Amino acid sequence: MKTVKDMSEIAGVSIRTLRYYDEIGLLKPTELTEAGYRLYDSKALEKLQEIMFFRELEIPLVDIKKIMDEPNYDKEQVLLTQKSLLEQKRNRLNGIIELITDVMKGVNTMSFEAFSREDVQKIIDHTLECMSKESLEEQVKKYGGMEKYREHLTAGFTNEQAIADLLKWYGSKEKIMEAIMQSAGNTEEIYQQQDKNTKIYRSFMIAKETDNADMARTAVAMLAQSYKEMFKLDNARNILLDLAKEYLDNAQLAKANDGQFGEGCSEYVAHAIQSYYGV
Repeated sequence: MKTVKDMSEIAGVSIRTLRYYDEIGLLKPTELTEAGYRLYDSKALEKLQEIMFFRELEIPLVDIKKIMDEPNYDKEQVLLTQKSLLEQKRNRLNGIIELITDVMKGVNTMSFEAFSREDVQKIIDHTLECMSKESLEEQVKKYGGMEKYREHLTAGFTNEQAIADLLKWYGSKEKIMEAIMQSAGNTEEIYQQQDKNTKIYRSFMIAKETDNADMARTAVAMLAQSYKEMFKLDNARNILLDLAKEYLDNAQLAKANDGQFGEGCSEYVAHAIQSYYGV
């Protein structure tokens, strides 16, 4: 049998808290000594642990008591649910910590300054320089001349949603400019990155087929690193969460992705990303 002091030290809760739990009938002592001291057995300690899990989920004491007093209370099922909810909370906190770390580095400042005409022309000039001769000639022919093609590229910067997404992914206009200017349009590098992503998506499918949550988390981390490299990002959280949303909302995109990697791939990847970032 354990005393109140023993329970306090083992569980990391105050003696005052244990006394309060007794007063409201949430955790009664197993027995009282002749002198009136509370004593607890191993079952009481297990119950205290369950209460602490509920408290970690910020569930009010009155609701915890109602749940635990239910005649059909299934301890094992409750623990599984608590585990799942706490994992989601952990992942959400990990995502927030990651964002805070980036803010401390000066990343994700969310500066919504518009692109100037000079910025746009600088980006377009760099894009044209990085294109292969064949690709450039094909686009110029498609749009009816170089000026028409430049107008088409310029129009992309009037799409407010697209610009808002870029700012969300990169954090500032300066970061977007920096990433674009680092791009060299190297076809070999693009193919290598595509091969890497293909392997990552195959890992997702293995995780799906074997119900391996750890493998799925590893695959998300690998995909995040891949996107950082591809798009010169400091943090891939926002772009991956947007990708997950697209997989769930855009049936055509999901169908194309599933056609390449297997039925249900898009939905599985989307949920894996959301779970990883605690969304």
